[in-house]
Amino acid sequence: MNKKIRAILYVLLIVTAIAFGHLFYEGYSAVAAWNAQTRITLPDESPETMETEAPGSGWVTHGAVFVLAVIGFALLFAHDLTQLFAHKTGDFLFNDDAKGMRKDPEYEDAEQVWANGDHLEAIRLMREYLASHPREQFVALRIAEIYEKDLQNPLAAALEYEEVLKKKLPAERWGWAAIHLCNLYLKLGKELEAVALLRRIDAEYGRTSAAEKARKRLADMAETGQLAAIDEGLLSPPGTQPAPANVPSAAPSAPGHEMPPGFSPKKR
Repeated sequence: MNKKIRAILYVLLIVTAIAFGHLFYEGYSAVAAWNAQTRITLPDESPETMETEAPGSGWVTHGAVFVLAVIGFALLFAHDLTQLFAHKTGDFLFNDDAKGMRKDPEYEDAEQVWANGDHLEAIRLMREYLASHPREQFVALRIAEIYEKDLQNPLAAALEYEEVLKKKLPAERWGWAAIHLCNLYLKLGKELEAVALLRRIDAEYGRTSAAEKARKRLADMAETGQLAAIDEGLLSPPGTQPAPANVPSAAPSAPGHEMPPGFSPKKR
């Protein structure tokens, strides 16, 4: 549901609640007044001699509509509040200055080195910290962030995210890390990988806010015709898609070929 439809629903529910709440109040007040008058009516007076007639039962319907409107508003508000907190979680994972992260002296030393401008040394220290604290996957995300924003190396950042997605993470966190990797894939010209990952998010993590983002991205790509073009590429033989220009290779193919800054061959 887009923002425009939600806004219209909010307005309709609020207006309905106010209007029918007012009608209910007037109807109930009329009933209360009539009941008070009947209590003071003399015993020998018959209903035909009374100056007022019993009000109708429309106030009951008005009250029911009022209650339904309030319930609808509460449910819609609760849903949006849940989505807000979910997005806040995504923002926490990818914030620019790592505020709110765990304060560990060893990790803070690495952040200080980064602040001093020695980004590769900061990455080295963070890798050492991650090796001794493998559950602290925010460090891997921080390394990816340094590659992307400070070293301007989206390929190295994508490789870091690919490693993170191999870990067992909460569904929402995994989904948002995958969304960020999709963005990097698109920057690298890897549309096939991006679309495949978006569809995986939707298929395997469909109840998360990240999946909602993935579905919207796929819908936008379908609307512009980009998705159809990419799907045609999926039918092409492997290796026929040209490699993006000016993007370093993920691994050396020959002696002397340099890996992305901060990377070194894994020890066997």
